[in-house]
Amino acid sequence: MALRNAGRWGVGAVGAGVAALATWDLLQKKHTILRRYPVVGHLRYLMEDIRPELQQYFIERDWDGRPYSRDTRALIYERAKGVDEEKPYGTELDVNRIGHEHLVHSTTPLEAPDEPSRVMVGGPDCSRPYSMALLNVSAMSFGALSANAIRALNKGAALGGFAHDTGEGGLSPYHLEHGGDIVWEIGTGYFGARTDDGDFDPEMFRETASKDQVKTVSLKLSQGAKPGVGGVLPGAKVTQEIADTRRVPVGVKCVSPPSHKVFSTPTELIEFVARMRELAGGKPAGFKLCVGSRVDVLAICKAITEVGTAPDFIIVDGSEGGTGAAPLEFEDHVGMSLTEGLMTVHNALVGAGLRDTIRIGASGKVAGAGDLVKRLTQGADYTNAARAMMMAAGCIQAQRCHTDKCPSGVATQNARRARALDVEDKSERVHRYQRATVDEAMRLMAAMGVRDPAELTPAHLRRNESTTETRSYAEIYEWLAPGELLDQPPSTWARDWALASPDHFGGAR
Repeated sequence: MALRNAGRWGVGAVGAGVAALATWDLLQKKHTILRRYPVVGHLRYLMEDIRPELQQYFIERDWDGRPYSRDTRALIYERAKGVDEEKPYGTELDVNRIGHEHLVHSTTPLEAPDEPSRVMVGGPDCSRPYSMALLNVSAMSFGALSANAIRALNKGAALGGFAHDTGEGGLSPYHLEHGGDIVWEIGTGYFGARTDDGDFDPEMFRETASKDQVKTVSLKLSQGAKPGVGGVLPGAKVTQEIADTRRVPVGVKCVSPPSHKVFSTPTELIEFVARMRELAGGKPAGFKLCVGSRVDVLAICKAITEVGTAPDFIIVDGSEGGTGAAPLEFEDHVGMSLTEGLMTVHNALVGAGLRDTIRIGASGKVAGAGDLVKRLTQGADYTNAARAMMMAAGCIQAQRCHTDKCPSGVATQNARRARALDVEDKSERVHRYQRATVDEAMRLMAAMGVRDPAELTPAHLRRNESTTETRSYAEIYEWLAPGELLDQPPSTWARDWALASPDHFGGAR
């Protein structure tokens, strides 16, 4: 009997302990997973303790363009939490493998500046230029992300003085709640600025673009995850909030067409971007694309020259990027990588004599300071991060985004799941991640002997071409001189330059 009573007391004590732990998990605000999955959520953090045993598995997946490596994920989470990132015993990477890249440090490194550099965005026809941070929140829509995730990202942007791209899903009240700088993106559906039949509504656009928080306006031509195809939001997910934000009917399937109605030629594209800038009261206007063809990029350059005005910025999205669900074949087989697309756009603008007036943003798996500096050497002026910002806000890469069952409350419209994401805590993490990454990028540049990002060149980035040869990007790739395409196109560009026309997109011809 005594033994039986003791067993009951033991079971009761265990039950009370579990109940106490569950209560604590539900009330604490630091860990989203524990708020959503009390008690059992601790298993996730237990798994973090066996990182070395799992690390190689994740590194191999990262090389294939799948979820970030364990080290990369740890870097993002630790920066977001303000944890010391330094670790002993050197790198786990194989620095001798073919394709490995490294930045060139100087034998006379400099002291890093007290404040990070910023980039002024706004060409000669822009009356209200914007000072852009080196790392910003990339395009992610309300609807794809929860209201609390949008709040956390925007408050983080407000705390850190960087920009938050709305994605093509419209400008929601949650983007405006905390005062962070906004890049308002519109896509083929013109959500937030559309007529009942899906055309662009200039007056609706003017009204939203005039808001003080909106610092730049961006036209999405294509995105890295699924270039050439539009998105679909099932009618069941078009809630009243999403309908109000996108200006579409409640409960009706919301479709983003694959192409735009407002233009069909490069000339019309440039004219429309100029119209966006005018409607926005002189704020910077530009466009985003995943590059598919060098001919199309050159056609846009010719259109800029013919029209006599230029976009203030071009955001190049890499095919390896993308945070939302997309068809597998599009993810794997369509569009240029960020490296190829970025260098194509940069070289085309330089060769056409347009680079000085147009800023280039780079978006596509930018996670750490090394990624940021690498993109600057390849031609970018600033970078945007989507996946890493999501992770700073609590995403654990469960890859359930398209199911509405995101366990961390980031990529869901389920109110119970989203409620677990604490905005105050996660906004601080977003802020810390961005600041630490940019600070480390400035420290990297100082180690390279560079005082300003504009001083970075392709010679600062080297790659193992074979087991016995390492070459810089300045040697591996061809780099055009200012105006070279206008004077005498090199043989490697001459055919594409001849094919490019401001009157039509050339595609793969």
